[in-house]
Amino acid sequence: MNERDGFEKRLRQARSEQGLDKPPTSGGAVPQSPWGYGLRAGVEVVSALVVGIVIGFLLDRWLGTWPWLFLVFFVLGSAAGILNVYRLFNPRPRSRMK
Repeated sequence: MNERDGFEKRLRQARSEQGLDKPPTSGGAVPQSPWGYGLRAGVEVVSALVVGIVIGFLLDRWLGTWPWLFLVFFVLGSAAGILNVYRLFNPRPRSRMK
């Protein structure tokens, strides 16, 4: 029985090194349903857009440059939201360190 336990341990280690075992998921993971992805994508776009609008509005009020910084940060917020959604649907593979 001891040889079998050693073999199981080596097998698990080899499978994890080769990436054949699924890593354990955390309890607070994002749901992997279409509704979960859609809700997260919407929140990403809206939040980035709101942050860009608020920053542009406040800078315009402070510097007296209405509406130029508002428009610039509106475009930057939109681009950031779209980039976040792109990253959501096309995650970069994690490089394995050896």
